[in-house]
Amino acid sequence: MGMHYNLLNKKDMDQMDALKESYGGMEYITNRIEKMREYKKRKEVAEEKGFLEMLEQAEEYSRDFIKVEDFIENENIRFTKEGIATAQVSGWQGAPVTLRAMKRIAEDKQTLVPTEFISVMALTEDYVLNGELITTLAMAENIMGASKFCSANLVGTPLSNEVFARLEKVTGEKFETWEPEAGMRALVLKNQGTSFGNLGGVEVANNNHLVYLDGITRASVNTGGNFFLNPSWSTIVAACYYSRDIKNLSFKISMLLSTQNAIQFRMLLNIMKEYLREDGTTPIYEINIGNGVTPEIFIQCNRELQESGIPGVSLAAHLRINPDLGIKDFNWTKNAHKVLDSGTDITIKYESDGTSRPLDTMEAYFLPKEERLKNAEQIGDVIYYKSVRCSNDAKEIMRLGHKARFAKISYRRK
Repeated sequence: MGMHYNLLNKKDMDQMDALKESYGGMEYITNRIEKMREYKKRKEVAEEKGFLEMLEQAEEYSRDFIKVEDFIENENIRFTKEGIATAQVSGWQGAPVTLRAMKRIAEDKQTLVPTEFISVMALTEDYVLNGELITTLAMAENIMGASKFCSANLVGTPLSNEVFARLEKVTGEKFETWEPEAGMRALVLKNQGTSFGNLGGVEVANNNHLVYLDGITRASVNTGGNFFLNPSWSTIVAACYYSRDIKNLSFKISMLLSTQNAIQFRMLLNIMKEYLREDGTTPIYEINIGNGVTPEIFIQCNRELQESGIPGVSLAAHLRINPDLGIKDFNWTKNAHKVLDSGTDITIKYESDGTSRPLDTMEAYFLPKEERLKNAEQIGDVIYYKSVRCSNDAKEIMRLGHKARFAKISYRRK
């Protein structure tokens, strides 16, 4: 039996179709993303925008990263168990921060690089178009070989008058906005009232999902970024519909959305099933299961995912969280081992290294640009320590007989 009521009506779909067409349509967007993912193209843009020196420095650092095979051989590791761990670290806040973390990893000769990166940077026009985002993606995806780099489009981000005027003209929608400064508009967020609102953008009132989709499309066609954090139930529905025919655009569902139990997980499965691609896949690549969940519920969610027949979706859990995101001294490591020992794959995510160091906070994600750049080394060190914790935990998982996945840079070239 299908849905009792359609999640989208004709107007919703027409607006999203019009938005997609305004960017050149699905074929253009798909091809443009692929073009902008090429390292040669990204390097050209970085040079044009003044980031070439940073990229060359990143290339230099990457030559000194240690390799998984050396660890496996030195410790005589044998992979005897099912259940694979995928390494993920959050908080890669732009190019200088990423470069600093790379420098520390290169120097310590012990840390394996995670294969999934999460960034909670507001997709301002400056960040998307001035060369910093594309340089960050080049460092993460092209130089380090991360399998995924997730950007976050926060719906409260101030944008130019031109962006809102264009979006309103294309979709026929009117948005309630205010003027943070001359020439700029931002959605009025009524739940928390901050420019980002609701722990990073979950306030998607009225038809604000269109602002979300516009932001991710602008980022993807300009930088090749193709993986985005999804802030609300409505934007998940919208993203699944919008991206059905854009095969290289995908989404991660944050635990802040509240996938805290199997019932909410099934709600997501229903949404995904409703808007599958022609090949039976979904634009949802990854779902963060909430911090309150037991390993048994995590395993159950995975079993129900397998039973759904929807392929290619991974489930993630925070192993450590920064102190302003949840309970003090949160540590899900032993629970992750239980999940793995059941033969279930898990993405191990690090919002923190668990030590409550300065700038290891959610607040650090929302620093103004000047503050972020001024503190880039200190924030980069936070990312480095998260990567150390992730690497050490993943090494222990390998010692226990499970495979772990890292970025391509952490493997010998074949």
